[in-house]
Amino acid sequence: MIKAIIFDLDGTLINTLEDLCDSVNHVLALHGMPLHSLGEIRRFVGNGIGKLIERSVPESTDKNLVSICTAEMLDWYKDHAKIKTAPYEGVKELIEYLNKNGIKTAVVTNKAEAAAKALCNEIFGDVFTCVIGDDGKTPLKPAPDNVFRALNAVGADRETALYVGDSEVDMITARNSGLDSIGVLWGFRDEETLKNNGAKYIVSSPSDIKKLI
Repeated sequence: MIKAIIFDLDGTLINTLEDLCDSVNHVLALHGMPLHSLGEIRRFVGNGIGKLIERSVPESTDKNLVSICTAEMLDWYKDHAKIKTAPYEGVKELIEYLNKNGIKTAVVTNKAEAAAKALCNEIFGDVFTCVIGDDGKTPLKPAPDNVFRALNAVGADRETALYVGDSEVDMITARNSGLDSIGVLWGFRDEETLKNNGAKYIVSSPSDIKKLI
């Protein structure tokens, strides 16, 4: 019996792509670097802001400048994370359904924890048992550490929880954590990528998760 579902955030619960793209391009423009399209940023996301910036700046960029750009991105994004960001259709209804049926929900993301908590609270309210993100200390996904923290918070184990995400990082995270995974097709990666990285289930809409449960 499933007691809990742990969700990724960006590309799974909320569509943050345009705000991320605009924020990255703002920082790149500050330094006269080439800008990126929405499609390019879609491929770059998944491993946190640091990796997003590393993938966005020119390959020859000095490491100190990469660090500066990362700090600038984090600072800018704090005030520009909710301009175009919105939940995917049907996600709010799914979370409500799960909570009403006694299935606890949690979020584990590589987004900065403060930003993740602020976004979840504004968009969904106080519906998740916990929202765990990058705290600067704990290894990020695909390391399983934050998933284990979430399992402890929701009172579930590997056999009674599922992990839901939209990327190869999420599928590998689930595997590293010993959880069955659900790959969603409305996010930032395609079905082939999800299957090739171990997705046990593939869903095309939030209502499909209700059917699986």
